[in-house]
Amino acid sequence: MPGGGDDEYRSTVFDESFVRAARLQEFSARERLVDCEHPVRPLPPRPLHGVPWRGLVLAVLIVLAFGAVVYAGVSGPRQPVEQPGPRVMSSTVVPLSPDGGNGVPGGRPSRLFERSPAAEFYTGAAGVTLPPVRSTAHFADSQVLAALAVAKEYVVESSLNPEVLSGRTARPVRILIDPDQHAQFDRSIKRPAADGHHAATGWLVRFDPERTEFAGEGVRVRGTMKVREAEADALEIVTDHVFVYAVRPAARADGEAASLFTVRRELRLRFDREDLRDHHLTVERSEVRAGPMSCAARAHDALRPLTAGQTADADHPAGTDPYVRDGGDSPVCGTLDPSSLPRP
Repeated sequence: MPGGGDDEYRSTVFDESFVRAARLQEFSARERLVDCEHPVRPLPPRPLHGVPWRGLVLAVLIVLAFGAVVYAGVSGPRQPVEQPGPRVMSSTVVPLSPDGGNGVPGGRPSRLFERSPAAEFYTGAAGVTLPPVRSTAHFADSQVLAALAVAKEYVVESSLNPEVLSGRTARPVRILIDPDQHAQFDRSIKRPAADGHHAATGWLVRFDPERTEFAGEGVRVRGTMKVREAEADALEIVTDHVFVYAVRPAARADGEAASLFTVRRELRLRFDREDLRDHHLTVERSEVRAGPMSCAARAHDALRPLTAGQTADADHPAGTDPYVRDGGDSPVCGTLDPSSLPRP
């Protein structure tokens, strides 16, 4: 109606979408008779269309499941890492038998040394010299020097210490060896065996005191030491030395001549960071050649030199039974070149 109160709503179009979006609904005439105080009632909220509710719920569930699997893998019990066992020293001890029927040369120790290839060797520990010290990829020069110092100490104690050479003790050598090898070392000293792993003379030089004594003039020594990095956590030192001892029979008569006995020792020593910290080393390999000595001598137990005037005669290694299993290494023997003996 012109001029009526409805004019202000003329611009509003009450289309279907407007009606659907309305949040109130007018009561019918019958409903208004029952409840005259409330002409309208609120409508319940309409569900939203077009939103992928099921997809969202599924995605959330997948993420939660994946997270649970990852958490279980990270925090669950892990399989224990198997620790490697102790490194086992392997050794070879080869007696060198003199060639020919002539007896072992004898005389005063000083004269014997002068007429032997050891004439220019140093005496005692002075012959165990260190190479130039250089750092490696993973070890500082101070660590390399520490390893060389322990290696020299081991060579000196195991080859030059009179108490060790006579078989009276092995402790100065044992305290330098990694404790993981103590069981093998102790078995080798107490129950030596020619099995490639338990030769006492693989760990140290020792003589049978009932058969051999030293004639003085010191031990002549010459050799080399080489360092390399075995791996990022370990150094390896290879030592190669010749030791020449002046010896006599233990039950000698006064004025009995001395003779020279030569031992060639090649050792492969390993140092991990724990060894460097504790002043230890691990002996991985030992190769020993010694003579003049009988092929039949029990060289894995103690060294038993042939002394002045003695001959090898028809010397040959002890027999080997191929039918015996686990019988140890087959006997090995070499021939001592005459040029290694003192000149007449």
